Amino acid sequence: MNVARTVSHLILGILLLCLLATAARGQQPAVVSALTPARLEMAVGRSLVLQAPEEVERVALSAPEAADILLLSSRQIYLSAKKSGAVNLTVWGRGDRIVAVYELAVTPDVAPLKEILHRVLPEEKGIHVQATGESVTVSGTAGSPAAVAHALALAESYAPKKVINLLTVGGVQQVMLEVRVAEMTRTLARRLGINLYYAFKGQLLMSTFLNGLTLPQTGGTVALSENINGQFRILDGNSSWTGFIDALKENGVIKILAEPNLVCLSGEKADFLAGGEIPVPVPSGLGTVAIEWKPFGVGLAFRPTVLGGGRISVEVKPEVSELDYSNKIDIQGFTIPAIRTRRATTMVELDSGQSFAIAGLINDNMREANNRFPVLGDVPVLGTLFSSKEYQRNETELVIIVTPHLAKPLDQAAQTLPTDGFLEPNDVEYYLFGDLEGGRFQSRPAAAAVRQKAGTEGGFDGRYGSSLPADGVR
Repeated sequence: MNVARTVSHLILGILLLCLLATAARGQQPAVVSALTPARLEMAVGRSLVLQAPEEVERVALSAPEAADILLLSSRQIYLSAKKSGAVNLTVWGRGDRIVAVYELAVTPDVAPLKEILHRVLPEEKGIHVQATGESVTVSGTAGSPAAVAHALALAESYAPKKVINLLTVGGVQQVMLEVRVAEMTRTLARRLGINLYYAFKGQLLMSTFLNGLTLPQTGGTVALSENINGQFRILDGNSSWTGFIDALKENGVIKILAEPNLVCLSGEKADFLAGGEIPVPVPSGLGTVAIEWKPFGVGLAFRPTVLGGGRISVEVKPEVSELDYSNKIDIQGFTIPAIRTRRATTMVELDSGQSFAIAGLINDNMREANNRFPVLGDVPVLGTLFSSKEYQRNETELVIIVTPHLAKPLDQAAQTLPTDGFLEPNDVEYYLFGDLEGGRFQSRPAAAAVRQKAGTEGGFDGRYGSSLPADGVR
């Protein structure tokens, strides 16, 4: 019974399939294209002609606002790009069959940008320009930050919406600034002062007080000034003539030399100070006093910019200052000296290793004074005994020489330190020969090896002033 029922069901299914096949004989099958779309790229404002594989019956564009289409013949299609975007192009042949499918990417035209970059920056071979959607991508390596700025400025004029910056700066971008500050100061001082007074029986009768050399005291005596460096006396019985002399001729020379070196990344700021800071009391609220620190010494601040081609633009601010106690002030028990400062600010452009000098900072002060006792000081020859003269001249000249270098990292094995040439002396070298540096005898080969590494012949008697090898800058 079950077998008969299964056979009947199978017969009914076969009949149903036959009926469906007979009903579908008068209908066309669904058209499904198995073609792989061909990808095309076009720049805005450009056009091209497509050759169809067979005669074209119908074409369609998915985004007519991005491109135009025109049938030139039964097998030729003319395309022109109008706006950035993605477009699908479908081509039908006879029998309403799809014969070709195209994916068209319309991008900004970067050919004029490439041409103008080649003309404006002919030495920059590593800059690449690509169109991405409605943006322009600038990638690759530029020789300097200035070249990057120029390339981006040109790209902005050609990009429809924005510029994607993927540029990197190649080459050395660190700058070592070598500064030499040299100052020479000369002083010349000449001074002559004479005081006379006459004493009779211990009572003061006559006195001159020029230059403050003497000051009368009770009992016929005088107080002497620190400036007195000579005196004479003439005695006659109970009378005496006493003279006090202040005579000075002084010449002084002061030399100041500082050589600060700084390494800084291009575009960043670095500063240096060789000196110190002094506390300055500043009135604060509620009657309290705060402390503010003022720097002094040899200072330097600079900001380098690598321009490419070995050229460097440097903004440099050197400063030389010193404490001046001759112009000090006293505030609430604090003695505050003045700060004598000389500074310069400039910006120059030069090649790596070239130098420029900031000179002409000359200061020449001269002061003369002639003090006389009334009437007596005007007497020829004898008037010298009743007068004082003072002459002082100060000459100062400051020269600053600045040399920037393109700096690169050093090999650790090639680095030397000022302490590499020092070797502690043994007892014989120190006590017998007074040698403060070891390695006096050839029997100590370790000293020779250390000094050979440090690049010195005799410790601190050899070369000095720089522990940077020559290959560290260029």
